Amino acid sequence: MGGNRIVVYKEPGVVAVEDHDMPKLEVPADVASAMGMSREAPHAVILKCVSTNICGSDQHMVRGRTTAPPGQTLGHEITGEVVEKGSDVQFLQIGDIVTVPFNIACGRCRNCRAGDTGVCLNVNPGRAGSAYGYVDMGGWEGGQADFVMVPFADFNLLRFPDRDAALAKIRDLTMLSDIFPTGYHGAYTAGVTTGSTVYVAGAGPVGLAAAYSAQLLGAAVVIVGDLNAERLAQARSFGCETVDVGQDATLEDQVAQILDTNEVDCAVDAVGFEASGHGGAEERPAQVLNDIMTITRAAGRLGIPGLYVTGDPGASDPDAKEGTLKVRLGLGWAKSHSLTTGQCPVLKYNRGLMMSILHDKAHIADAVNATVIGLEDAPRGYQEFDRGAARKYVLDPHGMVPAA
Repeated sequence: MGGNRIVVYKEPGVVAVEDHDMPKLEVPADVASAMGMSREAPHAVILKCVSTNICGSDQHMVRGRTTAPPGQTLGHEITGEVVEKGSDVQFLQIGDIVTVPFNIACGRCRNCRAGDTGVCLNVNPGRAGSAYGYVDMGGWEGGQADFVMVPFADFNLLRFPDRDAALAKIRDLTMLSDIFPTGYHGAYTAGVTTGSTVYVAGAGPVGLAAAYSAQLLGAAVVIVGDLNAERLAQARSFGCETVDVGQDATLEDQVAQILDTNEVDCAVDAVGFEASGHGGAEERPAQVLNDIMTITRAAGRLGIPGLYVTGDPGASDPDAKEGTLKVRLGLGWAKSHSLTTGQCPVLKYNRGLMMSILHDKAHIADAVNATVIGLEDAPRGYQEFDRGAARKYVLDPHGMVPAA
Protein backbone atom coordinates (compact mmCIF):
# COMPACT_ATOMS: atom_id res chain seq x y z
CA MET A 1 0.00 0.00 0.00
CA GLY A 2 2.58 2.57 1.08
CA GLY A 3 1.96 6.30 1.21
CA ASN A 4 3.84 7.18 4.39
CA ARG A 5 7.50 8.13 4.21
CA ILE A 6 9.33 7.38 7.44
CA VAL A 7 12.93 7.54 8.66
CA VAL A 8 14.39 4.11 9.48
CA TYR A 9 17.60 3.02 11.22
CA LYS A 10 19.46 0.63 8.92
CA GLU A 11 22.85 0.01 10.56
CA PRO A 12 25.31 2.01 12.66
CA GLY A 13 25.71 5.40 11.03
CA VAL A 14 23.03 4.83 8.39
CA VAL A 15 19.40 5.94 8.19
CA ALA A 16 17.08 5.93 5.19
CA VAL A 17 13.70 7.36 4.27
CA GLU A 18 11.42 4.47 3.33
CA ASP A 19 7.84 4.11 2.16
CA HIS A 20 5.63 2.41 4.77
CA ASP A 21 1.92 1.76 5.01
CA MET A 22 -0.27 4.56 6.29
CA PRO A 23 -0.85 4.36 10.04
CA LYS A 24 -4.12 2.95 11.33
CA LEU A 25 -6.12 3.58 14.49
CA GLU A 26 -4.50 0.55 16.13
CA VAL A 27 -2.05 0.02 18.97
CA PRO A 28 0.94 -2.31 18.40
CA ALA A 29 -0.06 -5.97 18.62
CA ASP A 30 2.47 -6.75 21.36
CA VAL A 31 1.19 -3.90 23.52
CA ALA A 32 -2.42 -4.90 23.04
CA SER A 33 -1.89 -8.56 23.91
CA ALA A 34 0.47 -7.99 26.84
CA MET A 35 -1.55 -5.20 28.39
CA GLY A 36 -4.96 -6.76 27.86
CA MET A 37 -6.31 -3.93 25.69
CA SER A 38 -8.06 -4.07 22.35
CA ARG A 39 -5.97 -3.60 19.22
CA GLU A 40 -8.54 -1.16 17.89
CA ALA A 41 -7.90 2.37 19.15
CA PRO A 42 -11.01 4.57 19.06
CA HIS A 43 -9.10 6.83 21.49
CA ALA A 44 -6.44 7.60 18.83
CA VAL A 45 -5.88 10.10 16.05
CA ILE A 46 -3.84 10.16 12.86
CA LEU A 47 -1.67 13.24 12.50
CA LYS A 48 -0.20 14.81 9.41
CA CYS A 49 3.26 15.71 10.67
CA VAL A 50 3.72 19.46 10.45
CA SER A 51 7.23 19.22 11.89
CA THR A 52 9.29 16.45 13.43
CA ASN A 53 12.76 16.87 14.87
CA ILE A 54 16.02 14.92 15.04
CA CYS A 55 16.96 14.31 18.69
CA GLY A 56 20.23 13.41 20.36
CA SER A 57 18.46 10.35 21.76
CA ASP A 58 17.82 9.21 18.18
CA GLN A 59 21.52 9.70 17.51
CA HIS A 60 22.44 7.21 20.25
CA MET A 61 20.50 4.57 18.33
CA VAL A 62 21.90 5.56 14.96
CA ARG A 63 25.46 5.33 16.28
CA GLY A 64 24.73 1.72 17.26
CA ARG A 65 24.95 2.52 20.97
CA THR A 66 21.67 0.87 21.90
CA THR A 67 20.03 -2.47 21.18
CA ALA A 68 17.91 -0.96 18.39
CA PRO A 69 17.47 -3.48 15.56
CA PRO A 70 17.83 -2.65 11.87
CA GLY A 71 14.45 -1.43 10.66
CA GLN A 72 13.70 0.53 13.84
CA THR A 73 11.56 3.51 12.85
CA LEU A 74 12.63 6.84 14.29
CA GLY A 75 11.17 10.05 15.62
CA HIS A 76 9.54 11.09 18.88
CA GLU A 77 9.48 14.90 18.54
CA ILE A 78 6.21 15.50 16.69
CA THR A 79 3.93 18.43 15.95
CA GLY A 80 0.97 17.64 13.76
CA GLU A 81 -2.43 18.35 12.28
CA VAL A 82 -5.34 16.05 13.13
CA VAL A 83 -6.53 14.42 9.89
CA GLU A 84 -8.42 11.43 11.31
CA LYS A 85 -9.80 10.64 14.74
CA GLY A 86 -11.37 7.69 16.49
CA SER A 87 -14.96 7.60 17.73
CA ASP A 88 -13.89 8.07 21.36
CA VAL A 89 -11.91 11.26 20.75
CA GLN A 90 -14.13 13.93 22.24
CA PHE A 91 -12.14 17.15 22.51
CA LEU A 92 -10.04 17.36 19.35
CA GLN A 93 -11.26 18.23 15.87
CA ILE A 94 -10.03 17.58 12.34
CA GLY A 95 -7.67 20.42 11.43
CA ASP A 96 -6.42 21.11 14.96
CA ILE A 97 -2.67 21.73 15.25
CA VAL A 98 -1.24 19.91 18.26
CA THR A 99 2.03 19.15 20.00
CA VAL A 100 2.74 15.53 20.91
CA PRO A 101 4.60 14.76 24.14
CA PHE A 102 7.28 12.22 23.31
CA ASN A 103 6.06 10.16 26.29
CA ILE A 104 3.19 7.87 25.33
CA ALA A 105 0.80 7.76 28.27
CA CYS A 106 -2.55 6.11 28.87
CA GLY A 107 -3.90 8.71 31.30
CA ARG A 108 -5.46 5.95 33.38
CA CYS A 109 -2.74 4.15 35.35
CA ARG A 110 -1.40 4.99 38.79
CA ASN A 111 1.62 6.84 37.43
CA CYS A 112 -0.30 8.87 34.85
CA ARG A 113 -2.83 9.90 37.51
CA ALA A 114 0.10 11.13 39.63
CA GLY A 115 1.48 13.16 36.71
CA ASP A 116 4.37 10.77 36.08
CA THR A 117 3.57 10.32 32.41
CA GLY A 118 7.15 9.40 31.54
CA VAL A 119 6.67 6.06 33.25
CA CYS A 120 3.16 5.05 32.18
CA LEU A 121 2.40 1.45 33.17
CA ASN A 122 0.07 0.52 30.30
CA VAL A 123 1.88 1.29 27.03
CA ASN A 124 5.03 -0.85 27.05
CA PRO A 125 5.20 -4.53 27.99
CA GLY A 126 8.94 -4.36 28.65
CA ARG A 127 9.14 -1.58 31.24
CA ALA A 128 7.38 1.49 32.54
CA GLY A 129 7.40 4.32 30.01
CA SER A 130 7.20 4.52 26.26
CA ALA A 131 7.97 6.76 23.30
CA TYR A 132 7.40 6.89 19.55
CA GLY A 133 10.05 5.32 17.35
CA TYR A 134 12.42 4.24 20.10
CA VAL A 135 14.13 1.01 21.05
CA ASP A 136 12.56 -1.02 23.89
CA MET A 137 9.66 1.41 24.11
CA GLY A 138 6.78 -0.78 23.04
CA GLY A 139 7.01 -0.88 19.25
CA TRP A 140 5.15 2.36 18.53
CA GLU A 141 5.96 3.65 15.05
CA GLY A 142 8.15 6.73 14.81
CA GLY A 143 7.08 10.21 13.86
CA GLN A 144 9.88 11.29 11.52
CA ALA A 145 7.30 10.63 8.89
CA ASP A 146 4.51 12.09 6.81
CA PHE A 147 1.85 10.69 9.15
CA VAL A 148 1.78 9.12 12.61
CA MET A 149 -0.78 7.55 14.96
CA VAL A 150 -1.14 8.96 18.48
CA PRO A 151 -3.07 6.91 21.09
CA PHE A 152 -5.11 8.25 24.01
CA ALA A 153 -5.27 11.50 22.11
CA ASP A 154 -7.52 13.53 24.40
CA PHE A 155 -5.06 12.94 27.22
CA ASN A 156 -1.76 13.18 25.36
CA LEU A 157 -2.20 16.00 22.90
CA LEU A 158 -2.00 19.72 23.59
CA ARG A 159 -3.97 21.75 21.04
CA PHE A 160 -2.70 25.16 20.01
CA PRO A 161 -5.46 27.73 20.54
CA ASP A 162 -5.11 29.42 17.14
CA ARG A 163 -4.03 27.63 13.99
CA ASP A 164 -2.53 30.63 12.20
CA ALA A 165 -0.66 31.86 15.28
CA ALA A 166 0.69 28.35 15.83
CA LEU A 167 1.95 27.95 12.27
CA ALA A 168 3.62 31.38 12.47
CA LYS A 169 5.60 30.23 15.54
CA ILE A 170 6.02 26.60 14.63
CA ARG A 171 9.84 26.72 14.78
CA ASP A 172 9.51 27.45 18.49
CA LEU A 173 6.43 25.35 19.16
CA THR A 174 7.98 22.23 17.60
CA MET A 175 10.39 22.18 20.55
CA LEU A 176 7.49 21.50 22.96
CA SER A 177 7.40 17.80 22.07
CA ASP A 178 10.68 17.14 23.88
CA ILE A 179 13.73 19.35 24.22
CA PHE A 180 12.15 22.50 25.66
CA PRO A 181 10.22 20.65 28.40
CA THR A 182 13.17 18.28 28.90
CA GLY A 183 15.64 21.13 29.30
CA TYR A 184 13.20 22.96 31.55
CA HIS A 185 12.68 19.80 33.60
CA GLY A 186 16.44 19.49 34.06
CA ALA A 187 16.72 23.07 35.29
CA TYR A 188 13.55 22.96 37.38
CA THR A 189 14.42 19.72 39.16
CA ALA A 190 17.91 21.10 39.80
CA GLY A 191 16.22 23.83 41.81
CA VAL A 192 17.09 26.77 39.56
CA THR A 193 15.45 29.94 40.84
CA THR A 194 16.02 33.68 41.07
CA GLY A 195 19.72 34.39 41.50
CA SER A 196 20.95 30.81 41.06
CA THR A 197 24.35 29.96 39.66
CA VAL A 198 23.97 27.00 37.33
CA TYR A 199 26.29 24.64 35.47
CA VAL A 200 24.88 22.85 32.41
CA ALA A 201 27.00 19.97 31.09
CA GLY A 202 26.57 19.68 27.34
CA ALA A 203 25.79 22.27 24.66
CA GLY A 204 23.74 20.05 22.40
CA PRO A 205 20.09 20.98 21.86
CA VAL A 206 18.91 19.69 25.26
CA GLY A 207 21.78 21.41 27.03
CA LEU A 208 21.03 24.67 25.24
CA ALA A 209 17.35 24.28 26.11
CA ALA A 210 18.28 23.65 29.76
CA ALA A 211 20.50 26.74 29.80
CA TYR A 212 17.77 28.85 28.22
CA SER A 213 15.25 27.45 30.69
CA ALA A 214 17.55 28.31 33.59
CA GLN A 215 17.49 31.89 32.39
CA LEU A 216 13.68 31.80 32.22
CA LEU A 217 13.66 30.54 35.82
CA GLY A 218 15.73 33.52 36.95
CA ALA A 219 19.30 32.25 37.16
CA ALA A 220 21.93 34.90 37.74
CA VAL A 221 24.69 33.02 35.90
CA VAL A 222 24.42 30.02 33.58
CA ILE A 223 27.68 28.28 32.68
CA VAL A 224 27.64 25.75 29.83
CA GLY A 225 30.44 23.20 29.39
CA ASP A 226 31.28 21.27 26.25
CA LEU A 227 34.15 20.16 23.97
CA ASN A 228 32.58 21.64 20.82
CA ALA A 229 33.58 25.26 20.12
CA GLU A 230 30.67 25.88 17.73
CA ARG A 231 28.13 24.71 20.28
CA LEU A 232 29.75 26.79 23.03
CA ALA A 233 29.48 29.83 20.74
CA GLN A 234 25.77 29.06 20.35
CA ALA A 235 25.40 29.07 24.16
CA ARG A 236 27.13 32.46 24.35
CA SER A 237 24.76 33.83 21.71
CA PHE A 238 21.98 34.08 24.31
CA GLY A 239 24.04 35.18 27.27
CA CYS A 240 25.58 32.07 28.80
CA GLU A 241 29.08 31.82 30.15
CA THR A 242 31.01 28.85 28.77
CA VAL A 243 33.84 26.51 29.70
CA ASP A 244 35.77 24.28 27.32
CA VAL A 245 36.16 20.94 29.06
CA GLY A 246 38.79 20.02 26.48
CA GLN A 247 41.26 22.41 28.10
CA ASP A 248 43.94 21.35 30.54
CA ALA A 249 42.46 23.58 33.27
CA THR A 250 40.13 21.71 35.60
CA LEU A 251 36.41 22.32 35.50
CA GLU A 252 36.60 23.68 39.05
CA ASP A 253 39.26 26.20 38.08
CA GLN A 254 37.31 27.36 35.04
CA VAL A 255 34.14 27.79 37.10
CA ALA A 256 36.13 29.74 39.70
CA GLN A 257 37.37 32.14 37.01
CA ILE A 258 33.76 33.03 36.28
CA LEU A 259 32.21 32.98 39.76
CA ASP A 260 35.15 33.56 42.12
CA THR A 261 34.18 30.25 43.71
CA ASN A 262 34.59 26.74 42.34
CA GLU A 263 31.03 25.67 43.15
CA VAL A 264 27.61 26.37 41.67
CA ASP A 265 24.21 26.22 43.33
CA CYS A 266 22.88 23.53 41.01
CA ALA A 267 23.76 21.60 37.88
CA VAL A 268 22.22 19.82 34.90
CA ASP A 269 23.59 16.77 33.07
CA ALA A 270 22.50 17.11 29.43
CA VAL A 271 25.14 14.72 28.08
CA GLY A 272 24.31 11.21 29.28
CA PHE A 273 26.17 7.97 28.82
CA GLU A 274 28.34 8.84 25.80
CA ALA A 275 30.42 11.31 27.84
CA SER A 276 34.12 11.80 27.18
CA GLY A 277 36.88 12.35 29.67
CA HIS A 278 38.34 15.84 30.06
CA GLY A 279 40.54 16.94 27.22
CA GLY A 280 38.54 14.81 24.78
CA ALA A 281 40.06 11.64 26.18
CA GLU A 282 38.54 8.19 25.92
CA GLU A 283 34.89 7.69 26.67
CA ARG A 284 34.03 7.82 30.37
CA PRO A 285 30.28 7.38 30.81
CA ALA A 286 30.25 8.52 34.45
CA GLN A 287 32.38 11.63 33.81
CA VAL A 288 29.57 14.17 33.78
CA LEU A 289 27.77 12.72 36.78
CA ASN A 290 30.98 12.89 38.80
CA ASP A 291 31.75 16.39 37.52
CA ILE A 292 28.42 17.86 38.54
CA MET A 293 28.64 16.32 42.00
CA THR A 294 32.14 17.79 42.35
CA ILE A 295 31.20 21.38 41.46
CA THR A 296 27.72 21.58 43.03
CA ARG A 297 27.57 22.98 46.55
CA ALA A 298 26.55 20.91 49.55
CA ALA A 299 22.76 20.47 49.68
CA GLY A 300 22.54 21.36 45.99
CA ARG A 301 20.33 19.62 43.46
CA LEU A 302 21.18 17.89 40.20
CA GLY A 303 18.85 17.53 37.22
CA ILE A 304 19.79 14.62 34.97
CA PRO A 305 17.80 14.63 31.72
CA GLY A 306 20.82 13.20 29.85
CA LEU A 307 20.09 9.68 28.63
CA TYR A 308 21.46 6.62 30.43
CA VAL A 309 20.63 3.14 29.13
CA THR A 310 20.49 -0.40 30.43
CA GLY A 311 21.96 -1.84 27.23
CA ASP A 312 24.94 -0.30 25.41
CA PRO A 313 26.67 -2.78 23.08
CA GLY A 314 29.28 -0.18 22.11
CA ALA A 315 30.46 0.54 25.66
CA SER A 316 34.13 0.33 26.54
CA ASP A 317 33.81 -2.14 29.43
CA PRO A 318 31.45 -4.96 30.45
CA ASP A 319 29.86 -3.02 33.30
CA ALA A 320 28.99 -0.05 31.11
CA LYS A 321 27.43 -2.37 28.53
CA GLU A 322 24.58 -2.93 31.03
CA GLY A 323 24.51 0.64 32.37
CA THR A 324 26.63 0.01 35.47
CA LEU A 325 28.83 3.09 35.88
CA LYS A 326 31.59 4.17 38.26
CA VAL A 327 29.66 7.00 39.87
CA ARG A 328 31.06 8.64 43.01
CA LEU A 329 27.85 8.20 44.94
CA GLY A 330 29.75 8.62 48.20
CA LEU A 331 30.62 12.17 47.17
CA GLY A 332 27.00 12.97 46.36
CA TRP A 333 25.88 11.41 49.63
CA ALA A 334 28.46 13.36 51.65
CA LYS A 335 27.27 16.60 50.04
CA SER A 336 23.55 15.77 50.59
CA HIS A 337 22.80 16.13 46.90
CA SER A 338 19.35 15.48 45.49
CA LEU A 339 19.26 13.87 42.03
CA THR A 340 16.35 13.69 39.59
CA THR A 341 16.67 11.29 36.66
CA GLY A 342 14.55 9.77 33.92
CA GLN A 343 12.28 10.86 31.11
CA CYS A 344 10.79 14.32 31.40
CA PRO A 345 7.00 14.10 32.01
CA VAL A 346 6.27 16.55 29.20
CA LEU A 347 2.64 17.18 30.16
CA LYS A 348 3.78 18.84 33.39
CA TYR A 349 5.39 21.66 31.47
CA ASN A 350 4.24 21.97 27.88
CA ARG A 351 1.19 24.19 28.38
CA GLY A 352 3.08 26.83 30.34
CA LEU A 353 5.97 26.79 27.89
CA MET A 354 3.49 27.04 25.00
CA MET A 355 2.02 30.18 26.54
CA SER A 356 5.49 31.63 26.96
CA ILE A 357 6.14 31.08 23.26
CA LEU A 358 2.79 32.37 22.04
CA HIS A 359 3.15 35.54 24.11
CA ASP A 360 6.75 36.22 23.03
CA LYS A 361 8.36 35.42 26.37
CA ALA A 362 10.37 32.50 25.01
CA HIS A 363 12.31 32.16 21.75
CA ILE A 364 13.69 28.67 22.06
CA ALA A 365 14.21 28.16 18.31
CA ASP A 366 16.87 30.88 18.25
CA ALA A 367 18.56 29.49 21.37
CA VAL A 368 18.98 26.01 19.84
CA ASN A 369 19.56 27.28 16.28
CA ALA A 370 16.56 25.53 14.72
CA THR A 371 17.39 24.52 11.15
CA VAL A 372 14.55 23.39 8.87
CA ILE A 373 15.16 20.69 6.25
CA GLY A 374 12.93 18.37 4.24
CA LEU A 375 12.06 14.87 5.42
CA GLU A 376 14.02 13.51 2.48
CA ASP A 377 17.11 15.28 3.85
CA ALA A 378 16.98 13.42 7.19
CA PRO A 379 20.06 11.28 6.41
CA ARG A 380 22.11 14.44 5.84
CA GLY A 381 20.73 15.98 9.02
CA TYR A 382 21.77 12.92 11.03
CA GLN A 383 25.28 13.02 9.56
CA GLU A 384 25.80 16.73 10.24
CA PHE A 385 24.37 16.46 13.74
CA ASP A 386 26.65 13.52 14.48
CA ARG A 387 29.63 15.61 13.38
CA GLY A 388 28.73 18.19 16.04
CA ALA A 389 26.76 20.82 14.13
CA ALA A 390 25.40 23.46 16.50
CA ARG A 391 21.92 23.07 15.10
CA LYS A 392 18.58 21.55 16.00
CA TYR A 393 17.33 19.88 12.84
CA VAL A 394 13.60 20.28 12.20
CA LEU A 395 12.14 18.04 9.51
CA ASP A 396 9.36 19.60 7.42
CA PRO A 397 7.57 16.76 5.59
CA HIS A 398 4.85 18.84 3.95
CA GLY A 399 6.36 22.30 3.48
CA MET A 400 4.28 23.78 6.31
CA VAL A 401 7.09 25.43 8.31
CA PRO A 402 7.57 29.09 7.35
CA ALA A 403 11.06 30.35 6.58
CA ALA A 404 13.05 31.70 9.54
